Parts: sequence; structure tokens; C-alpha cells
Amino acid sequence: MAAPTVKQAARELIERLPEAATWDDLEYEIYVRRAIDDGIAVCDAGDVVSVEEVRRSYGLPA
Repeated sequence: MAAPTVKQAARELIERLPEAATWDDLEYEIYVRRAIDDGIAVCDAGDVVSVEEVRRSYGLPA
């Protein structure tokens, strides 16, 4: 199954909004979707740090 195009994803996002949604609501939903997509891309690229490594770098117990 192919991933939806941006246009298709935008339509689906808009259809899920309530009728009384504002432009701010739409902007927020786009922001969240983009942040999630960006995070997934970073993970897929392997550009992640383990929790243990982060804890060590801040001197926290593992």
C-alpha cells in the first residue's frame, strides 16, 4: 500500500477537523503532523541516541 500524497493527507486531516475548527486549529494539526513525520524520518535515518546515552551525558542514573 502506497503512502498517501501530501494532498491526500491534507484532505484527510481537514475532514477530521470539527466543523467549528479555526485556522489556528488547522495550523496546529499541520504542525503536529509535520513534527511526527520529521521525527519518523530522523529515526528511519538512524540518527537517534539511546536513553542510556542521554542519561549518562546528563549524569543521571541509568
